[in-house]
Parts: sequence; C-alpha cells; structure tokens
Amino acid sequence: MALPVLTLEQMRAWEDATWAAGVREADVIARVGERLAARLRELTQPGDRIVLLAGRGHNGDDTRAALAHLGERDAKIVNAFIPRQVVTDLRLLLARDSKPGWIVDGMFGVGLNREIDPAWQELFAAVNECGLPILAVDTPSGLDADTGLPRGAAIRATITLTIGAPKRGLLAESAMEYVGRLEVATGVGLLPYPETVIGEKQRRQTGTAVDFPLWWTETSDFSALPPARPVVAHKGSFGHVTIIAGSLGYHGAAVLAARAAGRARPGLITVITSPETYGPVASQLAAPMVRPWRQPLELPAKTTVLLVGPGLAGPEVPDWLRAQVVAWWRELSLPMVADASALDWLATETPCAQALRIITPHPGEAARWLAKRGLPTDLKRPEMLAAFTGQGIWTVLKGHQTLVGGPTGPAHVNPTGNPGLAQGGSGDALGGYLAGLLAQPAWTGDPGRTARFAVWEHGRTADRLETARQNWSAEDLAAGLGGPDE
Repeated sequence: MALPVLTLEQMRAWEDATWAAGVREADVIARVGERLAARLRELTQPGDRIVLLAGRGHNGDDTRAALAHLGERDAKIVNAFIPRQVVTDLRLLLARDSKPGWIVDGMFGVGLNREIDPAWQELFAAVNECGLPILAVDTPSGLDADTGLPRGAAIRATITLTIGAPKRGLLAESAMEYVGRLEVATGVGLLPYPETVIGEKQRRQTGTAVDFPLWWTETSDFSALPPARPVVAHKGSFGHVTIIAGSLGYHGAAVLAARAAGRARPGLITVITSPETYGPVASQLAAPMVRPWRQPLELPAKTTVLLVGPGLAGPEVPDWLRAQVVAWWRELSLPMVADASALDWLATETPCAQALRIITPHPGEAARWLAKRGLPTDLKRPEMLAAFTGQGIWTVLKGHQTLVGGPTGPAHVNPTGNPGLAQGGSGDALGGYLAGLLAQPAWTGDPGRTARFAVWEHGRTADRLETARQNWSAEDLAAGLGGPDE
C-alpha cells in the first residue's frame, strides 16, 4: 500500500512506538541489512567488489549487517570513524587493479544535526569524485532529510535506499542531485501502517489529527490491476478513445499517442488529425481509425474519452479547432485529457464541473499555465500541483518523481522512471496510455488511481527498457506499455 511521506519527527514517533511494542532495534537492523544486501545483489554480479562505508551510528550498523548476506560478492567494510584515514583507505582500494563496482554510503543517517566539518567534506568529495555508483543507506550522508539541503556537503548518491517510508526532505527539489533514484525498503520490522501509529500518538498527545498531504506510490497499490475482462465482453465493452493530435512537422505525436492508447486495450480508437498529416498518420496505424479534421468537428458518437493536444503545434492548426477544444473543456460531459499545446489554450478556462478533466503538463507547460492565471511560476512542485487541483482538475505533473493529484484526497509521488524518458514522444505515449485506460468503464470509478497506474506503468516500462538495452526510443516505450516483468 502507498506510504505516507514523513517528517523526521514523525519517523521517530513511528520508531518509538515500535520499540514500545516490544520490537528490538537489533532485529530491525538485521532486517535492514538483509534488504540492503538483497538490493546490492540485484545491482551486482558474483565476484563484483563492493566497498561499504559504515559510520558509528545505526546507519553504520545497518550497513555492517548487510555484509553477511552479500554471498559471492567481494565486499569490504570500511569503518568510517576517522575521515582522513578513510580517505587514505578509499584511495588505496580504488588504486587496485580491480576497482569496486559499488560504494555503499552508510556514514551518517537522518539523525545528523550539525554542519559537516572540513575533514568529512574531504571524504565526501573523494567518494563523489571516484566515478563509481553510490548506494546511500536511508539518506545520503550530509543531507538534511527534513529540509533536503546539504549541511555544508553531502554524498551524491546514484540510489538512496531509505528505510521504512520516504522522508520529506528526500523529495525536495534541492535534494534530487544528492538522492539520485529514491527507493524504499519496507518490511523491516517496524509496526505496519505508520500513518495509523503516528496518528494515534498525536491524537493522544494533542487531540488533533495528522495530515499526510503526500504519499509514496507502491507496486502493491496496483495488485488488482488491470481488472479482469468479462468472458462475454466485446469491443463496445471497453470504450472508444478519440484523439485529436498531429500537425505539420508533429505527426509522430499522433502516432505515438494512438499506439500507446492501444496498449491499454480500449475497444476502439479514432485519431482526428490535420489534413496535411492525415497520410503519414494513417499509413502508420493499422487498428485505429484515422480521419482529417474538418469544420464543424463532431466526435464519434460512442466516444468515451477525449485526448487533445499532442503534436498540435503546427502553423496550420486553425483557430476554430482551438475554440472547439475550449468549448468542449467547458461543456463536454465526457472525460477529457489535455496535453501539450492544448494546455496553452485551456489555461484560463473553467473546466466542466460535471465531467472528469485531467491535464499532464511538464514543468515548462505548468509554468506557462500558472503565468496565464497570474500565479507565481516558481512554486515548489507540491504547491504547483495544488494550484492545478484547486481548480477542480486532476493533474499529472510530469518530471523526476511525477506527482499525481486531484480535487480530493492527497497527492502521490511516482517512484518509477529514469532519465531515458527525457526525449520527445514520451509524454505523448503517457497521454495516449492514460486516455486508453480512462475510455474503459472499469477504469473510470477512481480516476486518481487510474492516473497513478498509467504514470507508474509508463515509468516501469522505461525502467525495463533501460535495463534491457543501452539505447531505446519513444517508439519502444509506446510498444512496451503494459508488458510483463522481465
């Protein structure tokens, strides 16, 4: 299940309640060591060298506990007590013929409450400059896990394996260059349901409820998805996606959106595109129906969701089409997903209150939307998300750790995806896949969960591709959506 993003005070309350319930700290440390070792085994091969830098505190204890579970790896513990000595030891290790494959940062944990002195800064610099991937345990050493700011200096991790639940500071934009890819080690022996444990403690102490505005999406959130298909189903059972996309110079966006929509397996897909791009779009799509737009523009009679925006940046996009999209946004009783160019058309418009509206902006599009409404454009990402959802719009705020939120309920952070998604066409694939899901009745009851699933699957597909091959494209991404684990 999804995990609440915690402050350090809340994390300590969770731990205190766990110890009060009779759980031994030593048992939790042992299980953290097992989880850490399991992740390192996934990242390495037998015989690979691993250097584990272990500090004096529990962070170091967690790191030392992993050593017994590293199997056939050539793992070496370096007790990080005297920083200048560790610098010397590390340089000797790196000078060997067989350099380590990974360095584990277990020096300082979330309890760090002072500035990093020059000797430790020298050690951090040596680790950061060694050119090897770094796995940080719980938090990168030197990073304040509440504020997301370095205390003078911090380790720049490739992966941060945080314990139990995400800490607020690890999700701050200022922390991203230090945290790298954030992963969560759950099932380490802390009491289950931290939100309940923490909430009960606060209610006893203050009589007030705890608000957890941000949650971390877990794979288990989607254990029942996709829903089973009835044995008597036909294509009419799974809806009809209509996609208005593609213009001169941007026809590929329509193709990618349609292919990705098909991976969600709606019953029917219709693509309405520019007359100038009808030929190249239609020639690349077999199952979707394709037609050029003309005025007056009417949607197919049995449309169940409308996606508009991908590839509509060409000069031939007519004013009447933009006006029609605006009118639909205000009045159409069908769900609408708006992406790319359509976002600029709709920024100042009031969405239909009786129908689902979802937008999928990247940071630049989000800033333009806010500017058109006279709002600050330098908001932090959760604040930016709230500015959209406060307008009654479900929002997928794309980027590293994509945020998903709506007019009701908390926001969710997506854990999947990688920098390979930073290429033209990946957003078109997400918009198409999301629309393909929302076309189907079984997916419309909880639009927030559906949007979270689409984002999670989009990122998971990118992660599979990144593991399987050195280079991949947006076409590979669209083709891989909904595929099995490899």
